[in-house]
Amino acid sequence: MKRYRGYILDLDGTLYRGEQAIPGARYFVEQLRERGIPHLFLTNNSSRTPEQVAEKLRRLGFPAEAEQVFTSAQSAARFLSGDRDQPRVYAVGEEGLLAALQEAGCRLVQEKADAVVVGIDRRFSYEKLKRACLEIRAGARFVGTNGDRVIPTEEGMLPGNGSLCAAVAAASGVNPVFTGKPEPLIFRYALERLGTSPEETLVVGDNLDTDIRGGRDAGMDTLLVYTGVTAPGDSRASEVRATHALADLRDWNLF
Repeated sequence: MKRYRGYILDLDGTLYRGEQAIPGARYFVEQLRERGIPHLFLTNNSSRTPEQVAEKLRRLGFPAEAEQVFTSAQSAARFLSGDRDQPRVYAVGEEGLLAALQEAGCRLVQEKADAVVVGIDRRFSYEKLKRACLEIRAGARFVGTNGDRVIPTEEGMLPGNGSLCAAVAAASGVNPVFTGKPEPLIFRYALERLGTSPEETLVVGDNLDTDIRGGRDAGMDTLLVYTGVTAPGDSRASEVRATHALADLRDWNLF
């Protein structure tokens, strides 16, 4: 078995479900910390800041700091700030997205935007849809934090950011550039934060279409855990193949 020098970890379905830690996941993260193995918590959730994500992890018993969290909102902000200096951005989203954009030097505006960024927004409205479409039709670049059309919750499957982006795309006639999983971009940024190469880094997740596909396309080995959205039967039927697969993270040998 190959020894990995860095780990990129998904959250929901991999480490916890809702407000419950998944059995074996805390032990796995504790072992990474005790052995001094660099690891990063990578999430498509753009609504929370890294500190809020780390706070939830700590509440569930995981050792975690804000510096170990990287979100799709940070990926979008990094993407835009690298495109031009202090870009003018019309943002549809919640606290995590707005904070990430401002920290990256983006200027939040209501008109004459260089880019429109759409993240999950539970106060999405016709007015926000209208403003986003007008800015895009006037030439603003359209960026989505991620394309997840639905998100699993304790209530059931709810509309995800991909659904909001689909509405904006339908009305504006422009498709977004996505910066979250499974796009290789967010994994490249994650590797820069970790300081490891693709060849020596393992992506751990429960979703074939985001975690495993994204890790594979970014040139990394992957570990699929059957604790979330993907069942063994789904894995066998998919063209996406994980390098490794487990039912319980306690069974993974860190060496």
